[in-house]
Amino acid sequence: MAKEFSRTQRVAQQMQKELAVILQREIKDPRIGMVTVSDVDVSRDLSYARVYVTILAIGDQTTEAGIKALNEATGYIRSLIGKAMRLRIVPELKFVYDESLVEGMRMSNLVSKVVREDQEKHNNG
Repeated sequence: MAKEFSRTQRVAQQMQKELAVILQREIKDPRIGMVTVSDVDVSRDLSYARVYVTILAIGDQTTEAGIKALNEATGYIRSLIGKAMRLRIVPELKFVYDESLVEGMRMSNLVSKVVREDQEKHNNG
């Protein structure tokens, strides 16, 4: 029989869903643009959670200001998660900017550029 998901994985998965809803509907800070929760990493004892987010900055917003605003609002966000998930102990949240999306786009552009240059060499040669 396949190994079931651990409790920490289940809590992380549910927390990711709840955070996405909370950040979309409840948080009204103008420093925070469009936020996507890409992953949640919960410690084994469920006391800490690192939340990986990507922020689409709109206008003069910056990702650094958005992360700072999210980290300042952790108390309020934790209280909302506690109500939504009915956890006895709600993990301390730490919001971290997720570089993987930006890095993935950069890698994709590099690969496309190399393929294009290779095709030009074959066509000209």
